[in-house]
Amino acid sequence: MRLGPEFTDFDIETDTDVTIHGVQGGSGPPLLLLHGFPQTHLIWNKVASPLAKSYTVVAIDLRGYGASSKPHGDDKHIAYSKRVMARDCVRVMERLGHSRFFLCGHDRGARVAHALLTTYPSAAIKAVFLDISPTLKPSPFPEDMILASPRLFAEKSLLGLTATSIDLFGADAFAAYVAGLSAPASVHAMCEDYRAAATVDLDDARADEREGRRIGCPLRVLWGAKGVIEKCFDAVKDWSEVAEEGMVDKGSRAVGSGHYIPEEVPEELLGHVKEFLVDG
Repeated sequence: MRLGPEFTDFDIETDTDVTIHGVQGGSGPPLLLLHGFPQTHLIWNKVASPLAKSYTVVAIDLRGYGASSKPHGDDKHIAYSKRVMARDCVRVMERLGHSRFFLCGHDRGARVAHALLTTYPSAAIKAVFLDISPTLKPSPFPEDMILASPRLFAEKSLLGLTATSIDLFGADAFAAYVAGLSAPASVHAMCEDYRAAATVDLDDARADEREGRRIGCPLRVLWGAKGVIEKCFDAVKDWSEVAEEGMVDKGSRAVGSGHYIPEEVPEELLGHVKEFLVDG
C-alpha cells in the first residue's frame, strides 16, 4: 500500500545498524508526520495526498515499527527513548535537505515530537500534537501475549480506543499493522517503546525541567472528544506546563473523534493543519 502516487520510498541510516524507512512527496515547506502505536506511516493514508499539495510531506516508520530497524532493547530501554527516536527524525530530515520543518505527531509520535522540540529547539517551525497514551509492563509478558494472537490484539487495541470498525483504517493498512504484530522483533520493539516511556523518558523529562528546556515553537494540541484524553486530562494545561508562555495555540481543542484523528476526521485535521501551519 502506498500513500499516493506522488510519494517515493526511502531508507536512511540514522544510527549504527538502524535504518529508518519512510516516504516523501509533494512540494512546498517540509512537514514531518509521525505515527502512533501500533501503526506505521500508513496512518496518514487519508490526509497525505491532500497535504502534499501544499507541503513536501515526509512520513516515516519510527524505529521499531513498520519497515524501519528494530534494535533489541536492554534493561535501560535507551534504544527506544524518545530522545533517540527524535534524533532519528532530525537525521532523516537533514539527509533529505530539510534543516527546519513543520511537525505533526500522533500518539507515540507526539511523544517523539515533544522530545524533538526540547532536544532540537531550532528544528521545528510549528507543531501539531494528536492524542497520546503511555504505559508499561515488564518483559516478556506483553510480547508473549501479543504474539499469541496478533490479529485479536490488533482488533482489541485499535477498536478499544473508540474506533468503531477496522474498516476505518483500510484493509491494506490494517493488514500491515497485523503483520507487524506477528513479528517477534517488531513486537519487542513496540513494547520497548512503552517501557522507555515509563523509565528513561521520565528521567529525560525531569532533566528537561531541571535545565529549563521547554517547547519553544508554536504548538496546537488536538484530541478526540470521545477519547481518554478528553475524559482524564486537561491537555491544554498539561502542554502549557512544558512549553514557553504563549506557545500553546488558542485553537487547541477537542475534535469530533476518538483516538484515531487522522483516520476518523481527516477533513477536520486538514482544516486545522491549514489554519495553524499555513494561515496562522
